[in-house]
Amino acid sequence: MSASSVERLNWLRHELHRHNHLYYLEDNPEINDREFDLLLKELQQLEELHPELYDSNSPTMRVGGGINKNFETIAHNRRMYSLSNTYNLQELQDWYNRIVKHVGTDVSLVCELKYDGASISLTYEDGQLLRALTRGDGTSGDDVTANVRTIRSVPLQLHGEFPEKFDIRGEILLSHSAFAKINAEREQLGLELYMNPRNTASGTLKLQDSAEVAKRSLTAYMYGMVADQLPVDTHWEALELARSLGFKVPETAALCENLEDVITYIQHWDEARHTLEVETDGVVVKVNSLTLQEDLGYTAKAPRWATAYKFQAEQVVTKLASVSYQVGRTGAVTPVANLEPVLIAGTIVKRASLHNADIIAQLDLHLNDWVQVEKGGEIIPKIVGVELANRDPNAEPVTFISHCPDCGSALTRIEGEAAYYCPNEELCPTQMKGKIEHFVSRKAMDIESLGAETISLLFDQGLIRHAEDLYHLEKTQLLKLDRIGEKSAQNILDAIANSTTVPYHRVLFALGIRYVGETVAKLLAESFTTFQSLQEATKDDLAAVPGIGTRIAESVYNYFQEPAVIQRIQMLTDAGVQTQAQQRELLSESLAGKTFLFTGKLEIFNRDTAKENVEKHGGKIISSVSKNLDFLVVGENAGSKLAKAQQLGTVRILTEAEFLEMIQQ
Repeated sequence: MSASSVERLNWLRHELHRHNHLYYLEDNPEINDREFDLLLKELQQLEELHPELYDSNSPTMRVGGGINKNFETIAHNRRMYSLSNTYNLQELQDWYNRIVKHVGTDVSLVCELKYDGASISLTYEDGQLLRALTRGDGTSGDDVTANVRTIRSVPLQLHGEFPEKFDIRGEILLSHSAFAKINAEREQLGLELYMNPRNTASGTLKLQDSAEVAKRSLTAYMYGMVADQLPVDTHWEALELARSLGFKVPETAALCENLEDVITYIQHWDEARHTLEVETDGVVVKVNSLTLQEDLGYTAKAPRWATAYKFQAEQVVTKLASVSYQVGRTGAVTPVANLEPVLIAGTIVKRASLHNADIIAQLDLHLNDWVQVEKGGEIIPKIVGVELANRDPNAEPVTFISHCPDCGSALTRIEGEAAYYCPNEELCPTQMKGKIEHFVSRKAMDIESLGAETISLLFDQGLIRHAEDLYHLEKTQLLKLDRIGEKSAQNILDAIANSTTVPYHRVLFALGIRYVGETVAKLLAESFTTFQSLQEATKDDLAAVPGIGTRIAESVYNYFQEPAVIQRIQMLTDAGVQTQAQQRELLSESLAGKTFLFTGKLEIFNRDTAKENVEKHGGKIISSVSKNLDFLVVGENAGSKLAKAQQLGTVRILTEAEFLEMIQQ
């Protein structure tokens, strides 16, 4: 590799770290998204060509990649304690009085909002992110470093003067808007909606595909540095230091001279918290002096120098007017409570989520019940209880419907799932329209000129019944419709024609197969490069694809057994839509016919880079050790796969360096 290439690669890494900091931490970008993406793409290309320069904290790690089968449990450098809780101002006063009695004088305090997320501990050494652990039991946590590297507000490389090695604690959060986006996508796939941002953020940290984590727009708010020796004397100074090093430290924190200032802070944020983009459920109050913190020490579970004041979740009582039912594009039927309008958390609420039939049964809901509605941690308010004393003795119980509200078909329930489904996907109008809307969406076929209203108009006029019908529309048909003129009609036809260049994996996603989102569609497209091969695949073939599994395999298999589906795919093929993957350009065929598997902790490569290097030279990655495996490439702590390969005796075992030498030759 030439010196100029090394210099360029290092410059790109430095610049991308800097631009990331300017955008996500300082809200002061110097370049636009397209310019950033071009620099990132250039860096990715250089790193692919030169895997020997792998850096676990490269900006390219932000996009994620690779499947983690498990998360190693590792001991924290320093224990992560829980906080004691106070639920009223008297309990807070009692806590403060104990500290004053110990010290003999009033003490300075720091107030921070208690963000409702997933606790995390990040370890940095020589200014680089070394490890990210969940709280776990406080003594040990799960290693989620690969997933945390995808979070843009977590610096991979620090700038400024920093301790040689330290931990920083914080919360991984999901904003209201990011949470709503995830649930909208799940609704499109016919999946049950997530209940709240906190649990979703926690679950996202444990996803096995870090590329999927990268899509979810997590953020990290940091609240405390711990080390053998920090170059500061107070917690407030530690927060300022963390902010200067590039961490996202909330500006909502405040330095308070006494308890009166703390109470003012609490009273302000008890109302103002509803304006925030992330969930908060209280205020953390900490002694400011680090020396005094050390002196006060800890109980068995919590620090004596800090406490959490918990806000009351806002709850109101209103009347349940009715329950309506919505049908999604996959046929999932969702109940919604229609309420007498009521003000909660600063907004007028008319509807509340009921999620599924089990929730209705648990609440024992009756029509005209007075219900308790809560918005704590929820985007859509939920009913949390019923005022039984106020129930009309003649009130009718709410019974989940047995037939589709749109087409009248008897509903079915899949074993192990909470939702009921309308099985009439070929004739149920709401499902049919929903499938077409999904097909034209931006991440699928990206047919911009077709919105829900236009699709409904085309459907109601009998011009389309399924997505493939779009490719047979004529301008004369469009011009006969209300609000569609010459220019609009041509834009629609042009957008439909342009969609024939959309890659095969996005066409697969656009079909709207249950449980097949963007990531699953890509995994399937890599293993089954044509619709023909998907049609011929058995359930076992499908389930053998890493990241798929039996439920998805069964759904895909059943989908491609339908004669109507086969006919539809043929119509899409005839229309020129991409129904097979583009052939990947090979660097060589030196590994042609050879199979590889990587195991253990890799240092030179990440999993995606390793896979790409095999495939670019004509080789194939398989998912398990068997007689079909030619090479097992082992990293640190290789376990059962290495033992099995040694037992077989037919598998050649390579180190990363030996594999690198093989592909370079």
